[in-house]
Amino acid sequence: MNDQYTEITRLAGGLAHEIKNPLSTIRLNIELLSEDLELIDSPQSRRAQQRIKVVQSECRRLESLLDDFLRFTKADNPELVPGNVNDEIREVIEFFRPKAVELHIEVIAYLASDLPTVLIDRGLFHQALINLLLNALQAMPAGGQLMISTRAGGNEIIIDLIDTGVGMDEKTLANLYAAFYSTKKVGSGLGLATTQKIIKSHGGNISVQSEPNCGTKFTIMLPSLPRLAEK
Repeated sequence: MNDQYTEITRLAGGLAHEIKNPLSTIRLNIELLSEDLELIDSPQSRRAQQRIKVVQSECRRLESLLDDFLRFTKADNPELVPGNVNDEIREVIEFFRPKAVELHIEVIAYLASDLPTVLIDRGLFHQALINLLLNALQAMPAGGQLMISTRAGGNEIIIDLIDTGVGMDEKTLANLYAAFYSTKKVGSGLGLATTQKIIKSHGGNISVQSEPNCGTKFTIMLPSLPRLAEK
């Protein structure tokens, strides 16, 4: 069953790649057609321009969906190397900080010193964190606070991401990691499904606690290397 799933995922990823090429050609030609119509000032041209904008918007949406799907198909093939979780978290926070400031969201980090090393794929791990931070920012449209903390626990490193956002009801929690499930008007519904695949591919686990109007807490647990193995 595992081999069958892997083969289906591989074929689906290849199909997505094949769709992206003609879609890019369609989008490019639509843009050229739009430029030609701008030279014609008539009611018919203006109507055509409006229709072209709809097509352009749908092309962008499909390209974004394909990009998300390709990330999803690659999420369980990490190239693991020794890494420092705190360094990766700091890098992602700095990437997101301007957007957080714009949305009046305070980001607070409590990162424990002297954490043991973990085996991570930096690109995939960044993607998992980005998906969780995006989810938190979208949950706080009126501003709020996002706290990220790390700590060592036994043979694991534990990462908590806590937001003061709108929270989630039982139905949303039950479908949280289902591919293509989303409560938002825009988006593929693959972000958290991809995040879960990435964390599991690292030998870890992710859990969530949330209630409507009470915020959300995601917890990631990653296996750490024994101290002797780090040297």
